Amino acid sequence: MDRGRKRPEVAEQWPADKRACSTSEFRLATADAAASSSLHSLPPPSSSEITDCDMDSSSSGRGGGDSAYGSCESEDDPYHPLARATCFASRGKFQKLLSALDCGDADASVQLASLTELCEALSFCMEDSLGHFPMDTALPVLVRLAGSEGNPDIMLLAIRAVTYLCDLMPRSADSIVRHGGLPVLCARLLWIEYLDVAEQSLQALEKISRKQPVPCLQAGVIMAVLGFIDFFSTRVQRVALSTVANVCKKLPLDCSSLVLEAVPTLCNLLQYEDWKLVETAVTCLIRITDCFSNSIEILDELCKHEVISKSLHLISVDGRTTLISQTAFVGLIGLLTKLANASHVAVRTLFELRISSTLKRLLMASGISHGASYLYPDGLYSNQVYEVLKLLNQMVPSPPPDDENIPLVQAKENILEGPTFLHQFSEDILPVLIEVIKSGANLSVCYGCLSVMSNTLYFSTVDILQNLVKHTNISSFLAGLMARKDRHVLVSALKIVELLIRKFPCVCSSSFLKEGVVYSIELLLEHEDQLLSVGQQSDQKDNQIVQRDVSRCLCHAFDLPNTTTSERTCRLGKDTVFTLAKHIKDTYFTGESVNCEIGVSEVLKKLKAMCVVLNKTVDQFSSHYGCAKSEDLSQLLVQVMAEINLGETISSFEFVESGIIRSLVHYFSNGRYLSKSFSDCMPTSHGLAILDRLQSFADISLCKAGQTWEDMLFTCLVRKLQDALTSIENFPVILSHLFKPRSSYSDIPTRHPTLYPCLRIRFVREDGELNLSDHSDVVSIEVSTTLDVIEGFLLPKVSASMTGQRQELKGKDVANDVSCVKCLEENVPREPCFIMPDTPSTIFAQVLINQDEQSSLDAASTKLRELMTESNSSPPSSSEGHTKGSKCSYPSNYDQVLRLVFSMEGKELDRSMTLYQAILQFQINAEPDLVVGPKFWSEVHKVSYRRAAVNTTNFRASHCDSQSFLFQEKAAYPWHKLSFISSIFLAELPCKMNMSILSYDLLFMMKILEGLNHFSSYLLSYERTRSFAEGRTDNFDDLLVSAPSIPQAEFICSKLTDKLEQQLQDPLTIATGCMPSWCDQIMKACPFLFSFETRWKYFRLTAFGCKGQLNQIQGANSSVSGLTTDRRSTSGWSYRKKFKVTRSDILGSAAKMMTSHAHSRAVIEVEYEEEIGTGLGPTMEFFTLVSHEFQKAHMFMWRGDLSSSSELQTSQCSDESAFVVAPFGLFPRPWSAASCVSNDGQFSDVIKNFSLLGQLVATAIRDERILDIPFSRAFYKVILDQELGIYDIQSFDPELGKTLLEFQALSYKKLFLESSYSANLVYLSDLCFRNATIEDLCLDFTLPGYSDYVSTAADSKMVNIHNLEEYVSLVVDATIKDGISRQVHAFKSGFNEVFPLKSLQIFTEDELERMLCGEQETWTFSDLLDHVKFDHGYTASSPPVINLLETIQEFECDQRRAFLQFVTGAPRLPPGGLAALNPKLTMVRKICGYEVDKDLPSVMTCANYLKLPPYSSKERMRERLLYAITEGQGSFHLS
Repeated sequence: MDRGRKRPEVAEQWPADKRACSTSEFRLATADAAASSSLHSLPPPSSSEITDCDMDSSSSGRGGGDSAYGSCESEDDPYHPLARATCFASRGKFQKLLSALDCGDADASVQLASLTELCEALSFCMEDSLGHFPMDTALPVLVRLAGSEGNPDIMLLAIRAVTYLCDLMPRSADSIVRHGGLPVLCARLLWIEYLDVAEQSLQALEKISRKQPVPCLQAGVIMAVLGFIDFFSTRVQRVALSTVANVCKKLPLDCSSLVLEAVPTLCNLLQYEDWKLVETAVTCLIRITDCFSNSIEILDELCKHEVISKSLHLISVDGRTTLISQTAFVGLIGLLTKLANASHVAVRTLFELRISSTLKRLLMASGISHGASYLYPDGLYSNQVYEVLKLLNQMVPSPPPDDENIPLVQAKENILEGPTFLHQFSEDILPVLIEVIKSGANLSVCYGCLSVMSNTLYFSTVDILQNLVKHTNISSFLAGLMARKDRHVLVSALKIVELLIRKFPCVCSSSFLKEGVVYSIELLLEHEDQLLSVGQQSDQKDNQIVQRDVSRCLCHAFDLPNTTTSERTCRLGKDTVFTLAKHIKDTYFTGESVNCEIGVSEVLKKLKAMCVVLNKTVDQFSSHYGCAKSEDLSQLLVQVMAEINLGETISSFEFVESGIIRSLVHYFSNGRYLSKSFSDCMPTSHGLAILDRLQSFADISLCKAGQTWEDMLFTCLVRKLQDALTSIENFPVILSHLFKPRSSYSDIPTRHPTLYPCLRIRFVREDGELNLSDHSDVVSIEVSTTLDVIEGFLLPKVSASMTGQRQELKGKDVANDVSCVKCLEENVPREPCFIMPDTPSTIFAQVLINQDEQSSLDAASTKLRELMTESNSSPPSSSEGHTKGSKCSYPSNYDQVLRLVFSMEGKELDRSMTLYQAILQFQINAEPDLVVGPKFWSEVHKVSYRRAAVNTTNFRASHCDSQSFLFQEKAAYPWHKLSFISSIFLAELPCKMNMSILSYDLLFMMKILEGLNHFSSYLLSYERTRSFAEGRTDNFDDLLVSAPSIPQAEFICSKLTDKLEQQLQDPLTIATGCMPSWCDQIMKACPFLFSFETRWKYFRLTAFGCKGQLNQIQGANSSVSGLTTDRRSTSGWSYRKKFKVTRSDILGSAAKMMTSHAHSRAVIEVEYEEEIGTGLGPTMEFFTLVSHEFQKAHMFMWRGDLSSSSELQTSQCSDESAFVVAPFGLFPRPWSAASCVSNDGQFSDVIKNFSLLGQLVATAIRDERILDIPFSRAFYKVILDQELGIYDIQSFDPELGKTLLEFQALSYKKLFLESSYSANLVYLSDLCFRNATIEDLCLDFTLPGYSDYVSTAADSKMVNIHNLEEYVSLVVDATIKDGISRQVHAFKSGFNEVFPLKSLQIFTEDELERMLCGEQETWTFSDLLDHVKFDHGYTASSPPVINLLETIQEFECDQRRAFLQFVTGAPRLPPGGLAALNPKLTMVRKICGYEVDKDLPSVMTCANYLKLPPYSSKERMRERLLYAITEGQGSFHLS
């Protein structure tokens, strides 16, 4: 809505070019005034709007808004008075009017009156009321009057009557042509005497051209409407081009001259600013090219008219499609393809214009390179990548067979032999094609890229090949392609291998060996039988004419549509792959040539040998639980990392094949990863060893003095892992074919209607299963149904109706199951697997017995590390799943004895997947490039079931793992809660992924490195604290370490990101939220591999579903007895709700809003009481205002300068508008148990406010609103459900955090000295804190800054060196644990009422802040030009616009925030900045009175619409703008 000082704007104040035009304004000669007034009383026909490719305009000429002649109210309403009146157009009435018109001596005024009455009658009649209209009588008269000279009003009304007839009775176009109407209408356009007559003639011709395109062409309509097109307004120009587009639908070959003369004009129109004109001109050129595609001469003529150069200019506008629609943009590329297909002149022109650079930008454009396309019913991929590849394949054709000589192909080959054409083309296109394939392109796009590469390399010279090998690792790329199972891809890859090795043997032979190409060819030949079977299966599929799914043959995927069906047979034989692979091996890689490259194989041998030694050493150390010295391991690690850091010497193939990745993971896991053998209880030393390994690795791999992050060994390892993952991963993208919602019924979980396809399943009892009955019915199952839900449906049915013998057997089995569970309980130890001593002193007392001084130091160091990581108070609380001093409990699923196991063809299905995912996984193993089409849904899938045996294995180990991993101590850091360390300890990723695949090792290593990159400073600080305690350093300032890190973008895998993008854009995925299991598994284990934008889309889909879902689905889901199997729990929003708020009580209104709508799926829109306006702007401002309310000091919610609760209570916060001052971000204020009791009412309000804040934060994320609230980094970790430790305190209170770390280090040093030197007081007296004793600091056991927070656990009132450790623990506990636990719990509870908090755990703290609070970026002038829209009187070059952009760019931070809130309602931009603002920021000219400089800017915040007066100077503009953005806040009114 509009805000600020506003004044009404009437139509007369708009500039002439923005008002609806009238006839009299544009007349070149003035007609009679009286006649003109009667003429103006008639509603004119509507101007044609170009709405689609067929250029159909509005069918009604009697309503429909503004026309070229003025504006009129819509009269399409059936209840309009004129529409209700009975149409008087009887045959007699029309005959009377026509008689008056046909009278030769009739007066002009009589004719004018009769025409006026006729037009009025036609304007309000429908087609069925004109059944008796005398068409053959009327049209000759109207044509004659239209061609008469002297009276322009008669001509205008006659042509208007013809237009009405064409609109009412489309068949009348035949009669108009027959009676010579076309020459008359064309004459009015070829010689324009009256502009309104010419405009009306255009209207008539547009109607006629729809039904009679060929006569219009022959009558010269194209040049008639285009001849003076620049004299007309934009709206009329659109009508003219719509006429041309209609005519171009059918173009006879013998009329080509009539079309070609119009091509230059059409090409010039491609440079116009109006996007509809440009798009229609594109459509005209496309149709002309299509009609003459078989005439080489005409196509050559089109090229001479600069069709190619003008089209390329339009395509290459920043590589974007902002000027025209996606369909027109793709069609324009198709136009170039058709020209290149038949015209060598077009090919030469394209090369001369360097089209390769333009196509390169298109392929590299964001969101396009992955080739995310969908199959439409015609079987073609309709997207830019597909069209670009078709064009490339036409420019560089496949070489014809030796015995054929095709002139066109020969001509193209001659062009390629030009001086620089092919060299430049190869340099631009080949590297980007490799990147397209590596980014996860689908099978068809992959084949198209390889086809272009193969054709290009066929014609390439050695110089081109040398340049390719220099700038791309094509050998590694080809080795990765060998893992594909499609024979078309394999043959194309082998052809490229053969071309490279034949033309460039000196380099390629060794490179192919090093990168694994030869190894891959050997594997292909070893699996000869599989290759032949793949060929036979493909042949069978290609020959199945009735097959409804996508054909797997790709030989003709990029042929133009003119290829006949009979010619579309597969060109590959069943043994083509094997034959070509054997030929390459026998010809170029004989035994001698392979063995001569000894140096290459030595690298791999050396790496394997190092891995063997590293694994052996790790196993030896792990058997002693890390007690042995680790110097040998560190030296081995240094050697391994140095070998990796050799740069390009180690290829991706050698990196993966050597096993170095698995060995490193084995090293980090302290020998558990490869052995997979878990002892019942792992001691604390195992966890300490893991921390030591991470610290050693960080010291070796992170940045040294004078080294940038790009030069770090850590960065090198990450990039090698990325290359390896890109090369070997084969996670499939499953696209749905011909998917569209249709009505069907689902049986599971309950029978109900659905619009989405269901799986057809027949459940079959396994052979030998005697305890369950059969279930032979075919059932329909929703794709989102889990196996647990299916079990709940199936188990009662197969357990019932059994014979007595089976019942008896079942009873015995159940008894046996129960006894098994009892045995399981008996075998579980009744005492905790690992119990820590109660106090630190007991730890060190054990060390002092019978040891000399040196051994005492070593043991003290070991015990010190245990103390720094273990619990010194009690085992984990019951909230962790354990009870102090109790026996181990077993998982809840053991309570349910009778369970079912599902399998397909003997392979058990994973219960963590949905049945749809399990079936996909099963079929992918047989057919990697699976497409889900009609055949998939019609097929009945067979799923077997049987009773599950009670699993007693791996239970004790898993329990003991969690029990023994006691890293947490109140003052230490909770290392075991970090995801990557927990994974290392358990030696597995937190997802159920097949551990045997090569990608698993890579993913595991990437997870370790990403975690280390994130927490390296904590680990190094931990090591510094240990060094200080052991006396290796005595400087407190060294305790805090700012460890270097690499940008998070380095961990993003572009290939996996693009694959997930493709999957998320699939229609079935959008509709149901179901996708292959790997998407969820990798997102859970390694979300950092995906870009933030992709994770945001995944989060929106999985948490909230698709907004486009229909209300019927919501009703269907809600009717299923409350049972929801959809993982999104409910369908997406399709409605909005308005909520009225009070500006004077924002917080109270927010509480009422959340009470009413926290559980609603509706998008909330705010309306202020006593203010006009609702929508995006007021809603954004409401969330801004309510976020400010939560920052008030009197809320007692946050830490800050006003931190003493007693002082606050004394003053009662007299200034309730005062904000908490928190320069490092907001973090919850601690409340002690005593304070909660003494201030029960106040604390109750705090809890309620935290719950409300959680609801609002969740609602803001769900509805994509922006909050202006600066949470600290530590609080974002709390939101993400991450455990906080002592190192996190410095993120919101640096002084307190630093002091606590120093106190902790001092207390550890005291313990170390006590254990090492028998508590010699001489040594203890040296323990000082910055030259002062602890006693001199006069600290008591109150929380710093909170005098009312007193610890009751302390034995002494004052802090000394002996209780310093206890003091640190109590302060840490009060600051980040118990002191804020109730507030945090309230926040999370409120948040979870809107949507589950755990769904945000795929984001980092910085990303969550970006999602919640948007961005505060600085704007450059070019950014503003790129992302701001100018309209209605302003362009990018208008002086007021230039002044405004310069002014905005000069704004300070507070002024920029005020400007954003004035325009958008929020002081911050959404994630993505200005480019992501939706709607785009639009600036228009404000129509002012006489004194422009006194007027103020106004806005419509709902549309981000700024109305700016044309101020006389930049200084005046700045003054008025600042006044508006500061004084115009706080209300919404209409302007």
